[in-house]
Amino acid sequence: MDEVEIIFEAMGCTGENKTTLGTYVLREEANVWWKTVKLRIGVDGVAIVWEIFKREFLRK
Repeated sequence: MDEVEIIFEAMGCTGENKTTLGTYVLREEANVWWKTVKLRIGVDGVAIVWEIFKREFLRK
């Protein structure tokens, strides 16, 4: 989150732009996190059930 706020300051974002950019940046970070989790737990080609996703998310 601190990194996102640094980006806001560097770009001179307004409140409305912060919401748009922040959502995009965090979504990208979440995508990177999830790819890392899938590699770690070895689920290539396997359907992920909600319980596994939730467990891994809460570990974060």
